[in-house]
Amino acid sequence: MVYSAPMSAEPKEPDFSEAFQKTRKSLIERLGNWEDQRSWDDFYQTYYRLIRSVALRSGLRDEEASDVVQETVLCIAHQQKEGKYDPKKGSFKAWLMNLTRWRITDQFRKRRKDTAMLHAASPDDSRHTAVLDRIEDPDGPAIDKVWNEEWTKSLRERGLAIVKKLVSPKQFQIFDCYVIKGWPAAKVKEELGISFPQVYLAKNRVGGILRKEIRKLENKLF
Repeated sequence: MVYSAPMSAEPKEPDFSEAFQKTRKSLIERLGNWEDQRSWDDFYQTYYRLIRSVALRSGLRDEEASDVVQETVLCIAHQQKEGKYDPKKGSFKAWLMNLTRWRITDQFRKRRKDTAMLHAASPDDSRHTAVLDRIEDPDGPAIDKVWNEEWTKSLRERGLAIVKKLVSPKQFQIFDCYVIKGWPAAKVKEELGISFPQVYLAKNRVGGILRKEIRKLENKLF
């Protein structure tokens, strides 16, 4: 039984191992070249899911979250072209979080404006007031927690994409079933036709490589 990754929806599943062969600094610098479509694609494929997840968890709708992704990437390109990103003044993680936070705030501001206009047209409609009351504030400390959680999740996903190319398909399948999916060892043994030692060996070997790759990614991005 050979491990087969599920098909992903658009945008396509990013090749994180290729994207992260470049350092964060060189990738950002190359984004300054507006004609370098490969760098645009690398950056988008690497970070779109992180930015979108944070936007959705902040309370935005799907279409609003998509706008946040596009506007954040465009803002990054503009700022880099103007030389505003300086790694000596702060981490890339913090810089990206702030840009994302501001774009999320823009979406909530736009929603408030649209809802207020709708309410002004029908001031007696209590449903419009209820919508206004439900709009969240993305500037509070909660978004920092959401960002850190999604950042950690993103690092793990990138690390797994790299590890999948470094170990055998069989070992990754065992690790996927036992560690990621959380199957009991007995079920992994029975379903994959292997021994208990093979289950634990794959867990330790693949897990060790994963932790090493995540540390490498952290060193590049902080």
